[in-house]
Amino acid sequence: MFHAPWAGPIAQLPVAAIVLVAVGLFIVLLAENCRIPVDDPNTHLELTMIHEVMVLDHSGPLFGIVLYGAAVKLFVLAALVGHVIAPFHTPWPALDWALFVVQVLGLAALIGVVESVMARLQMRHVPMLLIAACLLCGLAFLMLLR
Repeated sequence: MFHAPWAGPIAQLPVAAIVLVAVGLFIVLLAENCRIPVDDPNTHLELTMIHEVMVLDHSGPLFGIVLYGAAVKLFVLAALVGHVIAPFHTPWPALDWALFVVQVLGLAALIGVVESVMARLQMRHVPMLLIAACLLCGLAFLMLLR
């Protein structure tokens, strides 16, 4: 976190740690934004109705702001995951922005594929999924310490 992007030879790139952190952060992205593997529509009637009422209580511009906040959260987490997967710095800022847009669009397509392919997890499996994400990131941290 406190180092510059990797500038050494490609053979010394910590690929395993980067993959573990990317998978862990991708799981967190899916869980934090209530995407399909984590979201359970059966509980919308009982458990999450309190939250749904807070969202549905707004209309017009205020409802748009709530939806915009959810979109910004998804964008920020996608940008974080994209920068972990492939940090890039070129001498041309326009190329940096183009690569960034490609990364975010690629992650959006990956989220769509995961939502289309995976079934919803039972709610009792969601904590294990989040623990697995935490363990993946912790293992990557230990790999970088060696």
